[in-house]
Amino acid sequence: MKELKHLNKYFKKYWFKLFLGILITIIARVFSLIMPSYVNKSIQAVEGFISETISLSEAKGLLFEYILIIVGAALLSGLFTFLMRQTIINVSRYIEYDLKNEVFDHYQFLNLNFYKKNRIGDLMNRISEDVNQVRMYGGPAIMYGIQTLTLFVCLIPLMFIKAPTLAAYTLLPLPFLSVLIYQISKIIHKRSTKVQEYLSTLSTFTQESFSGVSVIKAYGLEPKINAELKDLAIEGKDTSMDLAKVNAWFFPLMILLIGISNIFVIYIGGKQYINGEIASIGIIAEFILYVNMLTWPVAVVGWLTSIVQRAEASQKRINEFLKVQPTIKNEVQEYTPITGDIEFRNVTFTYEDTNITALNNISFTIKAGQTVAFLGKTGSGKSTILDLVARLYDVSSGEVLIDGTAIQELNLNSLRSAIGAVPQDAFLFSDTIENNIRFGNENASFEEIVSVAKKAVVHENIEGFTKKYDTVLGERGITLSGGQKQRVSIARALLKDPRIYLFDDCLSAVDTETEEEILNNLKQVSQNKTTLIVSHRVSSAKNADKIIVLENGTIIQEGTHEKLNNIEGYYKELYLNQLSEKE
Repeated sequence: MKELKHLNKYFKKYWFKLFLGILITIIARVFSLIMPSYVNKSIQAVEGFISETISLSEAKGLLFEYILIIVGAALLSGLFTFLMRQTIINVSRYIEYDLKNEVFDHYQFLNLNFYKKNRIGDLMNRISEDVNQVRMYGGPAIMYGIQTLTLFVCLIPLMFIKAPTLAAYTLLPLPFLSVLIYQISKIIHKRSTKVQEYLSTLSTFTQESFSGVSVIKAYGLEPKINAELKDLAIEGKDTSMDLAKVNAWFFPLMILLIGISNIFVIYIGGKQYINGEIASIGIIAEFILYVNMLTWPVAVVGWLTSIVQRAEASQKRINEFLKVQPTIKNEVQEYTPITGDIEFRNVTFTYEDTNITALNNISFTIKAGQTVAFLGKTGSGKSTILDLVARLYDVSSGEVLIDGTAIQELNLNSLRSAIGAVPQDAFLFSDTIENNIRFGNENASFEEIVSVAKKAVVHENIEGFTKKYDTVLGERGITLSGGQKQRVSIARALLKDPRIYLFDDCLSAVDTETEEEILNNLKQVSQNKTTLIVSHRVSSAKNADKIIVLENGTIIQEGTHEKLNNIEGYYKELYLNQLSEKE
């Protein structure tokens, strides 16, 4: 139960609804207890007429009165049972809603290293399947637990008051039922855990397969993927069948033991009636109803134990992630205005997951309003610089300063709201093109969206679609070509109108003519804005105020296009190679 203490704050939040639900549950069970005794009284009235101790009219009057009471009690019990579910089960849904939001909010605060270490399918399973298991503890477990406790407290003493010997024999099989259900529930718990683990594996496999469907088709891997999925499906079938075989014992055992209890009631009660130990045969009918009322709560004891076990296992999985603290923390709560000066002082950065040193003791300064381009071979550390400016990572050593202040001393929200980033791998959501661009500024007008689309040279492409800006994109923007995705991402960044632009090789899938047009537009838009451009093309970098060339995480060249083109080195060699390719 230690892991489930995390839910106490939610129980405290919804204490009134929970208290009301518990009260209604008790009332519903009390009304249900009225019916068996009046069934007994109805039989006694019939017996009275048969034995001629009461007249026919008196018997009819009593039967009519008792039937009204039974029907009324049943209706009231049903009404309160409905209200019980509307309160307690609703509370469990509220807890489910709050817990999912808590997990999702925490996911958003965790840094990129967390997502490199954990698989998306597993993350999805914890926020869906695991939270659902916890919901069962917050709703059905409480509801049925209160029902069971109320019946035990009220019904068992009542049975012993009315017929102690018959009550003892009647209740004899029920503890065995509870123990059997508990043992079965333990096995169910173990096998349910395996099913949960399998579902995480299946979610990860299918998510990766659907995301990488273009690669699968391009390499003709469909037979291989189908074979792997078949193996997974067989594993899933075997795992689910193992669980189903145990579940299959649950209700038959319960029905068997109900039958045994009823046999005891009829046999022992019949003997006592014949011997005159009980006054009316109605007591036998009353006890049969009591047995049927008690059997499900007794069976529920084992089932509730299983629910609590599954909920604790799921909450433990959830808590493992909730306990993970983001390494990137927002230590400053006050708003921080950003101008755009950037300085790297002896910065070294090593990726935690791979232990690769991407930057090694580099220093440079960028003044607000300047455009700086970063060139270099793949893996030279260009993209890492942009990630450090956006504070997606913190440096291993050295210091990154924005406007002369250490980046850790800036309000994180202020910093990122002042940045418009276009990542190397353009990510678009499964939404309309308009909403994908509007992501940069939710309050932008349609005219502003069209304006930035024109500057990103994607407007004509969008107009060519049947639904134009209302075109709904496939997952990750699969509807668009690589160049179109990059240009929509650029339009999104332009719409934000930030103080700092970060363009990470965002024109790699665009032809040179379109690239030139976009660069000219960006030059106008980014005036007085700090702009960092990562590229493999000299054409994207030549008009920058400063060009920095990286190799193996160190700066090997720095200067303007004219300066670097007049000295021997990487930049001049790259320029001549790309110039000859163009010719």
